[in-house]
Amino acid sequence: MTDNVSLISGVALRYASALLDLAEEQGKTAEVEKGLDQFEALINESADLGRLIKSPVYSADAQTKALDIILEKAGISGLTANFVKLVAQNRRLFAVPGMIAAFRSLLAAKRGEATAEVTSVAELSAEHTAALQEALNASTGKNVKIAVKVDPSILGGLIVKLGSKMIDTSLRTKLNSLKFAMKEVG
Repeated sequence: MTDNVSLISGVALRYASALLDLAEEQGKTAEVEKGLDQFEALINESADLGRLIKSPVYSADAQTKALDIILEKAGISGLTANFVKLVAQNRRLFAVPGMIAAFRSLLAAKRGEATAEVTSVAELSAEHTAALQEALNASTGKNVKIAVKVDPSILGGLIVKLGSKMIDTSLRTKLNSLKFAMKEVG
């Protein structure tokens, strides 16, 4: 399993593992992955849905009824919809974001994929992204997907996080190191 999976709660991991097993058994892994992506997007877009998921005030029946309507309108059906409703009935809806993350991690591990979080001062060009991906693929022996985040505060360079490893070549870090070195001297 990947390092990301170890950071996910046991409940989320158990549910995600069961969902992945069932999706593989039924040959609907891609459909479930797409449905979970849609549901996560809904959670991120709607503060009301976020409150419904996180709040213990709502009963399991109220959550399930609301989810029936939401899932139907969003076009999420089949195994994914049944999974989300089951989670609501079991009073574990608060853990759905973790379950989605765990599902992705388990699926990526089965596919031999890894995700690298790359922070840069500006958007990377397609050529730079391709070169970075090629270098990461060669060093890990896996198919590495790159998630780029822009952070102007790093001043220059890159910060690459892959699993539990991090390579920080940012100008901000180099300047901070120089600052500390200068304080030690004087």
